[in-house]
Amino acid sequence: MLRLGIDIDGTVTAPETFVPHLNKSFQLGIKYEDIKEYDLTTILKISEQEFWEWMDKHEPFIYKEAPLALYAKEVLDQWKELHQLIFISARRSHLTNITFEWFEKQKLFYHHIELIGSHNKLKAVRNNQIDVFFEDKHDNACMISEEFNIPVILFNTPYNQDPVPSNVFRVDHWREAKEKVEHWFSNDKLYTAVNSEKV
Repeated sequence: MLRLGIDIDGTVTAPETFVPHLNKSFQLGIKYEDIKEYDLTTILKISEQEFWEWMDKHEPFIYKEAPLALYAKEVLDQWKELHQLIFISARRSHLTNITFEWFEKQKLFYHHIELIGSHNKLKAVRNNQIDVFFEDKHDNACMISEEFNIPVILFNTPYNQDPVPSNVFRVDHWREAKEKVEHWFSNDKLYTAVNSEKV
């Protein structure tokens, strides 16, 4: 049984979730494909303070209504009896109830959910002894794979197209992620990866 570390936003939720909300609030016509950076302040032409003021106001509704990413529930339902599903998110703690309610609404199983309030997930990955991580943020994927020498599945988005290290594997959706994991199992590659020395 593997301990799977899973990001929530842009990984389990559809990565285009924020687009209609941004367009409505800022009277823009942004398309998902236009978002080339994770940091939205550039495309919105606002300060970081203004962005977080907007987030404070709109985050709860956005997360409450967020749609699932393609094939996410299908694959996670198949894995819930096989692996430990440990969700590690940068969401802040005041979003705890909304997050658990969303999982219940989606009938999405979890063994553990941790909202760390920061994009630095290294401590949470270490504490939860994660074997494989699933992420959409480029620098997170790279840091986690290099710090712990574990495979990281990076879900392709317009904002994470920089080069990645050899232990980061790009996929377009959850069925591809499942194929990667099954491929590692069948070739005993995953056993080698997850039993490498972890820092």
